[in-house]
Amino acid sequence: QVQLVESGGGLVQPGGSLRLSCAASGFTLRMYVMSWYRQAPGKERELVATITSRGDTENYAESVKGRFTISRDNAKNTMYLEMNSLKPEDTAVYYCRRDFPRIWGQGTQVTVSS
Repeated sequence: QVQLVESGGGLVQPGGSLRLSCAASGFTLRMYVMSWYRQAPGKERELVATITSRGDTENYAESVKGRFTISRDNAKNTMYLEMNSLKPEDTAVYYCRRDFPRIWGQGTQVTVSS
């Protein structure tokens, strides 16, 4: 079965860090362009970061540049989002996505609050 499963979300204080994981099954993750998105309450889903199938190009939303890092572990067929210097405005449900053909994970909640 082709699917993506996110994990690693939780509650963290401002300035803290989290690492999200996106485990792929039913396909080889490194062969596809993969992305992280997020959706805050009352807002549209927005692109956070993208990594190409070759893994040689990463793109980030301006709001997370310098704080978040997208990466892949091909041996584990898993993608990651390392999030540092977290801010309350980073609070959202985070989703991973295979860009084409498109599939979404179920999402993981990240809450940044003191």
